[in-house]
Amino acid sequence: MKRKDIVALIIGRGNNTLKNKNILPVLNRPLLHWGALAAKSSKFIGRYYISSDCDKIFEAAEQVGFSTIKRPDELALPSAQSSDAVRHAYNIIKEETEVAILVVIHANVGTISPNMIDDCIELLQSDDSLSSVIPSHKNNEYHPYRAKRIESSGRLSNFFDFEKMKVSANRQELDSCVFFDHSFWVLDAFKGVENDNGQLPWRVMGNSILPYLTHGCFDVHSSEDLIKTENWIKNNNLEEYYRSEQLIK
Repeated sequence: MKRKDIVALIIGRGNNTLKNKNILPVLNRPLLHWGALAAKSSKFIGRYYISSDCDKIFEAAEQVGFSTIKRPDELALPSAQSSDAVRHAYNIIKEETEVAILVVIHANVGTISPNMIDDCIELLQSDDSLSSVIPSHKNNEYHPYRAKRIESSGRLSNFFDFEKMKVSANRQELDSCVFFDHSFWVLDAFKGVENDNGQLPWRVMGNSILPYLTHGCFDVHSSEDLIKTENWIKNNNLEEYYRSEQLIK
């Protein structure tokens, strides 16, 4: 059942390395439409917003029924932090409506389905201790213990002091490691968004974060990623589903 206190928020700024990436065409629609359509098809989400600095992004979002929130210039810089943009928009939204759960969708991601969003909302609702549920993928190949820092000399050094810890070079012997796929975040408004002491670098996730394991989800940074996104949407039959739901023609 849709609820007005479960709110979708797309975030995306106009100044990107890949020009206009958030509105580049994917199956003849702006990229951000695919995350927006997933939110519109959710059985829980009842209100829809987008935070940006770009009129072209606003125009694309309005086509699928999202209300616009203009972010200040300092939150549209390449150095701006996504958590700050989320909180800015959240504070505006909660002046209009009560917010219990905020579903943050990244504008440059099309590999999102309504079922994924609803699964994460149901997980958050099922456990009062959770502050967020975040789509993630396992990848011990890139475990932090295997990472190296590039020094000013151009040489490599360890990020960790391995003299004080025993670490295997075999990835299968390392603790299970996940990375956020940054497709969307499902946040408890109070334990997550409003928590000033949440885990860095995304404080809005709070401190009790549950991973939701995904496969093949990614954010777009290149023209090749656009093609991969189209293939993912086709393989998951989402275009036909949104047409059957009368969200697109």
